[in-house]
Amino acid sequence: MERHNCINYIEMPVRDLDATKAFFTLVFGWQFVDCGPHYSCFTNAGINGGFYQDALTFNVNKGSPLIVLFSQQLEQTQSAVENAGGEITKAIFRFPGGRRFHFADPNGNEYAVWGHETGSG
Repeated sequence: MERHNCINYIEMPVRDLDATKAFFTLVFGWQFVDCGPHYSCFTNAGINGGFYQDALTFNVNKGSPLIVLFSQQLEQTQSAVENAGGEITKAIFRFPGGRRFHFADPNGNEYAVWGHETGSG
């Protein structure tokens, strides 16, 4: 449902569209609908969006916003990221409100995953 003045869709560059789709399907269960050979829409991610093929990458050191996902099982998600070919760029650490880690997907794009403190729901 579209909500007035709310973030509705996000688009991100990726070097390898097929590797991106495989990674996010395997680790996070996202679903994809291809819109031509260089663009794929994703769903089942909390917000809909798309990946477009480009040589660009994003990370916070370049001033890009950080896309933060949520996990109820932070350690298992970190392992799934690593097993699917992602690179952990910041291991799990505490911050006010919970714990999180940062990772680079197979394209080198930076994301984070956060979860509640262990045992706090």
